Amino acid sequence: MFTSFGIHMKGGVITERDADFCTVRIRAPAGVLSVAQVRGIATIAKRYGDGTVHCTARQTMEIPHVDPARLKKLEQALEKNGTPVGSEKDEVVNIIACPGISRCKFANIDTIGLARKLDEKLFGKAMPVKMRIAISGCPNACTSPMLNEIGIIGRIRPLRTPGLCTGCGTCVEYCKEKAIRVKRGISELIEDKCVQCGVCVRSCPFDLLKADHNHFLVSVGGRRGRHPRIGRELMTADSEEEVLFLVGKIIEWVYRRAWSGRLLSEQLDDLHFGKFKEEIGKAMRERKTGAPAEKPALEKQAGT
Repeated sequence: MFTSFGIHMKGGVITERDADFCTVRIRAPAGVLSVAQVRGIATIAKRYGDGTVHCTARQTMEIPHVDPARLKKLEQALEKNGTPVGSEKDEVVNIIACPGISRCKFANIDTIGLARKLDEKLFGKAMPVKMRIAISGCPNACTSPMLNEIGIIGRIRPLRTPGLCTGCGTCVEYCKEKAIRVKRGISELIEDKCVQCGVCVRSCPFDLLKADHNHFLVSVGGRRGRHPRIGRELMTADSEEEVLFLVGKIIEWVYRRAWSGRLLSEQLDDLHFGKFKEEIGKAMRERKTGAPAEKPALEKQAGT
């Protein structure tokens, strides 16, 4: 966890409309809390707030109407409960995720586990802009990952077992994108319509559709708010380790290059997103092969 300021300066402490009171936001990676933690929050909210708790859009809770003079004791109580003060300012805020493969029949990845790993690595890091990270187990995108500064979506590329398809059409019925058709008694994938959700793989009653490529799609620069914007696709990753590497590189790039006072979505072109995409692609290839990418021709001529 990164070094933080005193309780009054933490991003999770939000001054209310009535400036004599504040709201305290709680850290809850992927919105997962134990029953004991929920009971503890209820007790703390009754003691230090107005007896209510607000569930936020970022899968966490807020304790409203807190007297600022009691913040230090409230912070200690939250730490003891395992639900410390969260974040809201220009920093990496609470990371959200859908239920993932532990519960959702549409999910392709372990969203909760990945959210916890990212939280442990990045939560609360001071940034020039607010960084929201959202993870979705499939292209249904229940957490709106493409509307966050960093979005992660779990996908599957389907592969038909050749020579065995019965042409029953079950996969055609289940595909919402109309990306599959039966031609001459054999199912056929229309590549440019497929969003790689994996529903067809799980729908085949004969288990003849396989997951050819389980992967993560990472996007950058999305935003909600009064002028929503879809994030730009950066690249795909083949494993959680690659996602952690990619997200770390994005955070480092934004930390070093971005300007304060502007949303990340408003400055992607000024930050030369295209060049960053090329650089991160090279870094990923080096990481996979274990060898540095070939140097540019000018460098080789100079003998560097």
